[in-house]
Amino acid sequence: MTPIRARWPRSFKVAAAALIVASLLFGAHGAEPAVSREVPKLGRGINILGYDGIWEGGRNAPFRLDNLTAIKKAGFSHVRINFFGFKFMGPGNVLDEIVLRRLDAVIEEVLARNLIPVLDEHDTHLCQSDVAGCADKLRTFWRQLAERYAGKYPALVFEVLNEPGGQMSSADWNSLFNECLEIIRRTNPDRPVIAAVLNTDDLTVGELALPAADRNLIVTFHYYAPFRFTHQGAPWSPALSRIGPLDWGGADDEAKATADFNKMSLWAEKEKRPVYLGEFGVYERAPPESRARYLSFMARSADRLGWSWAYWQFDHDFAAFDSARQAWKPGILRALIPPSH
Repeated sequence: MTPIRARWPRSFKVAAAALIVASLLFGAHGAEPAVSREVPKLGRGINILGYDGIWEGGRNAPFRLDNLTAIKKAGFSHVRINFFGFKFMGPGNVLDEIVLRRLDAVIEEVLARNLIPVLDEHDTHLCQSDVAGCADKLRTFWRQLAERYAGKYPALVFEVLNEPGGQMSSADWNSLFNECLEIIRRTNPDRPVIAAVLNTDDLTVGELALPAADRNLIVTFHYYAPFRFTHQGAPWSPALSRIGPLDWGGADDEAKATADFNKMSLWAEKEKRPVYLGEFGVYERAPPESRARYLSFMARSADRLGWSWAYWQFDHDFAAFDSARQAWKPGILRALIPPSH
């Protein structure tokens, strides 16, 4: 998630033309897929390290690597590492080796806790506003990361880009994603890779063009609808900061979310692609009871549909964990992962 969002999914449209283009580019849907290992089930997860100073050497870094133990004990099975790689690029878009070593250390700590690491390139703002500039950096980013991790950390999952959208059209994104995927596949032929649906008002999953033969792909989308509820009181927006308290959890609320999820599920069943709800959350100014109802409904709905999911986020805002007290916020954790009886 980024601090400022303009648009969020409200309905779903299927773009037949995009599917035709995809079949021409990548082969008929009926073609036999390449032999590959099974795409991993990510299960329940949480987003970490997006705005943490660990990358800069530990300044303003509330996240402790020991927190990974708490994440595992709480019942999560993966973490989504939000990595802003572009700001650590020097001349020629070469990534800072010191920062990459810190990333290596994080991945190794995640694996040591028997958690699955998802490496998410999170530079949403540039990619939504400067498509050409983003494309150049993103291709170079994945060339370096793919070469670095070739034959290493087999459980590591790559997520090509967080929330493509804004000035980036479906055609732009399909082209860029498949270029990056081709770069990754040169050195990581079986690496699980996550492809995002374009982040627009209409979650146009039908416009996503994926190579039919590549079955090591996971399709992700984020869900924050209704945005006025999930972001009520958010101080970074003058409009949102004045909203609230708003409730959620009536029959109409649940019916709308169910309809949206069912549309995504129908597409996934048709295309035989696993789905990953990579972000959902409610800002802390929402009434606690409504916040818990929302989180529980989204997590249980994803569970019933067989999707993996990741809550936004561990600490900072929307936090599930109190870094000062080094303790979970019980209402949030209970909503996400109910105690077993």
